[in-house]
Amino acid sequence: MTTEQQVAEQYRHGALERAILNALAASGKDVERLTRRDLGSADEYHLGSHVVTAGLASDLGLASGMRVLDVGAGIGGPARYFAEAHGCMVHGIDLSDEYVQVANALTRRCRLAETVSFGQASALAIPLADQSFDCATMIHVGMNLADKAKAFAEVRRVLKPGGVFGVYDVMLTGDGEIAYPMPWAITAAASFLETLAAYRALLAAEGFAIEKERNWRETALQLGRKMRERSAQHGAPPLGLHILMGPSTPQRIANVISALEDNVIAPIEIVARAL
Repeated sequence: MTTEQQVAEQYRHGALERAILNALAASGKDVERLTRRDLGSADEYHLGSHVVTAGLASDLGLASGMRVLDVGAGIGGPARYFAEAHGCMVHGIDLSDEYVQVANALTRRCRLAETVSFGQASALAIPLADQSFDCATMIHVGMNLADKAKAFAEVRRVLKPGGVFGVYDVMLTGDGEIAYPMPWAITAAASFLETLAAYRALLAAEGFAIEKERNWRETALQLGRKMRERSAQHGAPPLGLHILMGPSTPQRIANVISALEDNVIAPIEIVARAL
């Protein structure tokens, strides 16, 4: 099994769309006429959730009419936000065919299919034309990529000159053991954490100039602690990231919060410009 096959397999649910729709119905939502907000935190599978998505969009300067590529789009939360809130035309790709199917289905139910679409593809071989996007994002994807240089080269290829690239990944910030499972990897075999310095060097080598960096550690810690406290007091809500992460969710959340508290890792945003 290749690394990409291993990564795709660890995200496989088998009945993800039905599980999400059942949770939405249990929450009192009309699954035939959803809004983006109905999907809540389950829609954004990354540390900091929507707070970070909105902050990244602002830092990227997203504006109406921009063509945006979301690499590793998951079930589509950030892509739908970019389109609805900022008027962008967004295409997302993801390694998981199941995630792509769910992303397209939820987008149709949110009546955003005219501006948002998804296709199955690898970040290492993006099946899209050269210089066809104004902006690209990669949100919590690099931790599953051993060959980040190839992914950055592919993003540079599909971006127009002067296009902007927003990376938001968990990065190594200190010494210490990483306990698994983590939200992005069940075992260390599918986890490829790097330092901010490594990201800087790789982006520069592939033709990007870094314009902004932002450490979201404190935001992620605050939201993670609140999530854990709510779950301890009231149990898991019908709709949440536990649907995507499965029975190991409590351990994954505990492990990532512990690593954040020990400053072994941090979720860091980089905004870079294609030269």
